Amino acid sequence: MSIVMKIIEGVMYSGEKEASLFPRLILSVLSEIYCALISIWDILYRTGIFSRRRLSCRVISIGNITVGGTGKTPMTIYIAGMLTELGYKVVVVSRGYRGRVGKKGGIVSNGREILMGPDLSGDEPFMMAARLNNIPVVVGQNRHNTGLIAVRDFNPDIILLDDGFQHRKLFRDIDLLLLDSERPFGNSRLVPRGVLREPAVSIKRADAFILTRSSSDNTGIRDKISAVSNKQPVFDAFNRFYYFIVKKSVVLTPAADFCNELSEDFSSFAGKKVVAFSGIAGNVHFRKTIEEYKCELLEFFGFSDHYRYTVGDIERISKSIRDKTADLVMTTEKDFARIGGKFNFPVDIIVVGVKMCMKDERSFKDFILSKL
Repeated sequence: MSIVMKIIEGVMYSGEKEASLFPRLILSVLSEIYCALISIWDILYRTGIFSRRRLSCRVISIGNITVGGTGKTPMTIYIAGMLTELGYKVVVVSRGYRGRVGKKGGIVSNGREILMGPDLSGDEPFMMAARLNNIPVVVGQNRHNTGLIAVRDFNPDIILLDDGFQHRKLFRDIDLLLLDSERPFGNSRLVPRGVLREPAVSIKRADAFILTRSSSDNTGIRDKISAVSNKQPVFDAFNRFYYFIVKKSVVLTPAADFCNELSEDFSSFAGKKVVAFSGIAGNVHFRKTIEEYKCELLEFFGFSDHYRYTVGDIERISKSIRDKTADLVMTTEKDFARIGGKFNFPVDIIVVGVKMCMKDERSFKDFILSKL
């Protein structure tokens, strides 16, 4: 990560006086400009000057109001599986962020086989395609046009719109907004001074909120949300972690590696010497998760979200593994989607993934069904 990006992220995730004065001032000015543009954009939609386009099937949007790290991808996987179990035919539509076919659009998976790799589709659509059986995944920056492709080729009952809260051009029947239970609005500042993608009051557009990484007592957070919302339903979700192992002597395609056996038992890693790396919005959370497994974390490499790894990066990580005589290297499923089949390490790779779970699944199902 460049020095400039480190400074910017330090300010974005900081409190009012935690970051240096000069970067705070510069980014605050840019945030005010961004706020003005967002306000104009909002007025144009609310007054009907900008119209919304419909698809011939139901659309459920899963989004957030902050930059990254709220669990949209695992939540999309969870809801896709839930709706399929209820008998609906589902297709996932994603922007394909940082994928090479994003502008043109394309089919990542037809539900039976994966048709493009993560470089073309983007890491998150590829992950969803690898984890979802019999559920197609389609990508494209223009969500309406991409939705038309999904309708034409797969005739779904429901389209799940991944990361769709800000994409107001496409009409949706249900707008689900994910909020981090620890800091739902970050430092309450708009990007780039903070992590808000639009003002907190925008959450009024949502039909329901999902608190991710939810704890036993979210009373204070719920009050904070209630103060700026229309008292929409709030559901609690929590993470369950799993992993699969990629042997150092095996080089497969990313899709094949994702089929490796999954386990939720991390007890065998206690006391193991580990080097870890990740390039996600929640690097800090991933590091904490590893430490909870009682590993001996020798070194941690943090990169920016959706980072494209180079040969030099992998050599640095591999050198650390050799110099510190690590037993294992750990990374996230999202990072592995970007490196699988391209690079080797001198030890086995432990690939950690996250599964989203609802605390009150029955109530959540009933809410979704009542809106369809």
